[in-house]
Amino acid sequence: MARPRKQTYTLDMYLKKNKKGDIDNNADVQRNFVWNNEQVNELIVTVLTDDYIPPIILGEEENSKLHIVDGGCRTAALRKFREMNYKITSSLENPLIPYKKKIIEENGNIIYEDALFDIKNKTYEKLPEELKEKFDEYQIETVIHECCDSYKISSYIKRYNNHVAMNTDQKAFTYLDKYAGYIRKILNSRFFVECNCYSEKDKTKGAVERIIVEALMCMNHLDNWKTQPKAACKYLNQNATKEEFDVFAEYLCRLGKVITEDIKGIFNKKDSFLFLALFDRFARLGIDDEKFAKFLRVFQEKLRSERRNEKGLLFDEIDKDLSTKDKQVIIDKMNMLENMLLAFLGMGKPDKGNWEADSIEEFIAENLGMDIEDVRMDLDLYNASLDVLLENTVKIGSKLRSQENRPSLLALMAYSYQEDKDLDDWMSVYAKQTSVYLTDQKKNYQRIRDSFERYYENQKARQ
Repeated sequence: MARPRKQTYTLDMYLKKNKKGDIDNNADVQRNFVWNNEQVNELIVTVLTDDYIPPIILGEEENSKLHIVDGGCRTAALRKFREMNYKITSSLENPLIPYKKKIIEENGNIIYEDALFDIKNKTYEKLPEELKEKFDEYQIETVIHECCDSYKISSYIKRYNNHVAMNTDQKAFTYLDKYAGYIRKILNSRFFVECNCYSEKDKTKGAVERIIVEALMCMNHLDNWKTQPKAACKYLNQNATKEEFDVFAEYLCRLGKVITEDIKGIFNKKDSFLFLALFDRFARLGIDDEKFAKFLRVFQEKLRSERRNEKGLLFDEIDKDLSTKDKQVIIDKMNMLENMLLAFLGMGKPDKGNWEADSIEEFIAENLGMDIEDVRMDLDLYNASLDVLLENTVKIGSKLRSQENRPSLLALMAYSYQEDKDLDDWMSVYAKQTSVYLTDQKKNYQRIRDSFERYYENQKARQ
């Protein structure tokens, strides 16, 4: 592999190329601008005093486009001053900049005198012409890695930012290079701009990106939940699909239309991913989204302070003895939230549910468009196959095993034979993520069939 080549630009040329996109500062895994005013001030002083700035590291694609690997904050800071009317703050300790002041004498002779200029509270436009020229003509060094793709650029970002300035969430995000671009787009949704209570620090420190990762894990890969951000990012990079991000983006669009000021506090740094994952379960029910917003109001005003589950715990007490990101904590919280939601929607466990054989046959025939005689002929097969499936995948005592839930599961078994698709792997995952069913067996069948189809398509996409 050839050594990286060196290239020197005037700062004016470098910033123009950055503005035009020839030198891009938006690599998918690049962190947001995190510098404070003090850091920006010192960098500008460094340029105006012609001191040393370490080289900017660039990655070059085959089409010659350059991406900033290391130096994104330096670039953004210099552009803030040069193009965005940034004013040097008064906290600068050494604001007097020496320069050669150009003087034209009456006879036309040009002489240069030593001068000092106080740059406190000054923008670029307020600089003397001599200092403007000095700024624009500063020699910015770059080192260019050739023949890069997104994976190599992400690898270089990890390498060059392997220091304290990149926090845990930011560094973890560099392991999600395959899907980082989708997340960057998702961050621009109305939900992440207006419908939450994230602080500016959360947004600049990578916390919001982590929330998205946790929501996607909780929605689609709960059985493989990862406590640490890096492990979660690596897992999604290898196992997620574009469709999962598309569905998530659609959910955010829908939530952006119903989340109002009075309930956006629920979507905080700690709990957001749980409620985003809960909306995924809600969305499968085919109910108007306003119902979800109403549930959030009831949860906030009443349900959050009610003792629930078999241990008699409040929602906020579930994690009192374990880490807030422990897998069992997440599963218990999701189960509690789903039970609350279904009870609020009037979809709890029915008091009665005895299904006669004839009605089960009719149920399967109606929902699968089958001839009832064919169903009767194969019903023993469906029952035997379902018993084996439940024995191998669903723990004893689960509500999924209840007799009231059997019609929809038998219909799904018939569907699996009809489509020649195996249910075992899906049911193992579904049983761990879901502990309740809908009273309306037709809706319940549609719900679990849709879940199975999404799982099946995701598995095909990975092969």
